Amino acid sequence: MSKIYMLFRFILVASVVIVSGCLVRGEEVGVYELKKGDFSIRLTNWGASIISVVLPDKNGKLTDIALGYDSIETYKHDSSYFGSIVGRVANLIAGAQFTLDGIKYKLNANAKNATLHGGRGGLSEVAWKVTEQREADTSTFITFTYHSPDGEEGFPGELLVSVTYTVTGLGPYQLSVSMRAEALTKATPVSLAQHTYWNLGGHNSGNILSNEVQIFSSRITPKDENNIPTGRIESVVGTPYDFLQPHTVGSQMSKLNNSGYDINYVLEGNRAAVVYNGNTGIKMELLTDAPGMQFYTANFGRAVKGGKGGITYQAHAGLCLESQGFPDSVNHPNFPSQIIRSGDTYRHDMLFTFSIESV
Repeated sequence: MSKIYMLFRFILVASVVIVSGCLVRGEEVGVYELKKGDFSIRLTNWGASIISVVLPDKNGKLTDIALGYDSIETYKHDSSYFGSIVGRVANLIAGAQFTLDGIKYKLNANAKNATLHGGRGGLSEVAWKVTEQREADTSTFITFTYHSPDGEEGFPGELLVSVTYTVTGLGPYQLSVSMRAEALTKATPVSLAQHTYWNLGGHNSGNILSNEVQIFSSRITPKDENNIPTGRIESVVGTPYDFLQPHTVGSQMSKLNNSGYDINYVLEGNRAAVVYNGNTGIKMELLTDAPGMQFYTANFGRAVKGGKGGITYQAHAGLCLESQGFPDSVNHPNFPSQIIRSGDTYRHDMLFTFSIESV
């Protein structure tokens, strides 16, 4: 049992408000709200996605700190993975292929000749089922599940996937994300990630370059010109990737040879990252039991139109803290294995804690 899961399992939980619903490709898709006091999140079972995260800032103003869309229809055509669960395997798989137990599997390619976030029809592109929803005095939760058939996007074996979102609103504001996947018939790679874009100044406040970030990792897995990991693990010390001491996102970005941050950090414990915005006073800390975390600064090649309230999200409108297995681990034996054998269960837990600092 993971350390982070132990933080979650004793939370008392039992009904959640369904805000709206419709049919998408024959499946019922709804918008759900988890609310405790003045802390709330909205979700949809399309991609098991987070739509909004709302809490008061240092002046008591309710602030939505997650990028997203107003309509389910927009999520169906989203190519930025706003708020969704991505997989079976998050990030890139080189050549859209891997070999497992002597069998070569060819996947659907959706990023040039690589597979990104599970392929064209990955977990972010399907309707999940709502299997449990409850609330109690201090917390409320909802569980989404999805049965992935053998061969979906080229991956072997049937996979039963679930994600539970839990909100706790008394004391610190906390959002836990508990991801599980059971291999039912064959061994298969699994590395899920939660892909919310955060802007602690508010989703409509502009870019995140002035947000202060600290990442508790001294190493990264560098990439080649095609964004595929080289297989090496390198130190961040003396590079623009060094966030061991907190500093703003934009302070060293000009030293990068690309449009922003998009790199996997090798995590060295459960504490992954802290983000702070001075304008709102909102601080967010992430704990996770995953071996890696992709730090991504929404390096959009073109603006994303149709955001909540009609907002157009420009480049660097948000940042992602995607705890995960290492990218392309199926093709790098020196990386932590993401293979789940038949009958085994994949576990991945995240705990976001939000606080307000007035200074």
